[in-house]
Amino acid sequence: WDNADFSRGIGTTFYQEFSTLNTAKPPFVRDVEAKIRRYMRSSYSAAWTLKITWEKAPAYAARTDTQRTNTYQAVLTTDGFRSYVLMLYEEGGMRWDYTRLAATNALIGYT
Repeated sequence: WDNADFSRGIGTTFYQEFSTLNTAKPPFVRDVEAKIRRYMRSSYSAAWTLKITWEKAPAYAARTDTQRTNTYQAVLTTDGFRSYVLMLYEEGGMRWDYTRLAATNALIGYT
């Protein structure tokens, strides 16, 4: 989520928090739990989940290219002991022209 530039009024960022400790879990949280169980091969029951969405985010500096935007999400979740992050990208992957970014070592994901 680095180098997004919303200064020209293009794109938006929003979030939704799911506190599911001692409450019924919405379908979104059940889907996150299922993905973690499947990919991590472990039991998992979320106590808290946060979904952050960057929609039609232009790259920095937005004054140079407002046509190539990216939509992506980060889903953070924890059971109180273990925490996970799911990174979700719009089909087609990175649409920014990475050759024009200020940083030349751009990558998708996290470390």
